[in-house]
Amino acid sequence: MSTLLIVLRRDLLLAGRRRSEVLTALFFFVIVASLFPLGVGPERALLKRIGPGVLWVAALLATLLGLPRLFAADHADGTLEQMALSPRSFTLQVAGKVAAHWLLCGLPLVVLAPLLGLQFDLDADTLWVLALSLLIGTPLLSLIGAIGAALTLGVRGGGALLALLVLPLFVPALVFGAGAVEAQAAGLGVQGHLSLLGAMLALALFFAPWALTASLRVALE
Repeated sequence: MSTLLIVLRRDLLLAGRRRSEVLTALFFFVIVASLFPLGVGPERALLKRIGPGVLWVAALLATLLGLPRLFAADHADGTLEQMALSPRSFTLQVAGKVAAHWLLCGLPLVVLAPLLGLQFDLDADTLWVLALSLLIGTPLLSLIGAIGAALTLGVRGGGALLALLVLPLFVPALVFGAGAVEAQAAGLGVQGHLSLLGAMLALALFFAPWALTASLRVALE
């Protein structure tokens, strides 16, 4: 685990020197989520109905925004190749980079989402479910997106290809994440949605690092 923590600390320190890249995704999330109440109008029933989906889509797109840079800089300067040749576990090093991406791009969305949810007239219990669904769902988005970033690494037009590749894979997380919030707002049970979301996260945590390692080794050849 020391390998994972070393890479995690390194990426967090590097992100501290490039704060604009991190803040871009957060501002994007805030702006997209805030435009809908302005465009739709002050009708409370409509805002409450569309709020969960809007917030989840905005979080999904904000996560996607930071994915092209996940491995690009390390690939350009040769660091990624040195990681692959290092005696330390390449899988744990890659997992550390994904964890850093989530801490920088996913966790802030979890914190900001309840505040933005107030614009959609969501009650306290619904905001709590929104934060919980994003806490489970954003790591899943980072893991799936990282695989797409690895597969498109070094490819011309990789950003557009990455979006086409991972957006369909994000759909189950979007459906069950937003579905949990909508169920809570409607007074229904949320356990089924959150359980399925958690099951997908557990599968991704187990399989994604190995798929990432294989994809990156192919990209480095």
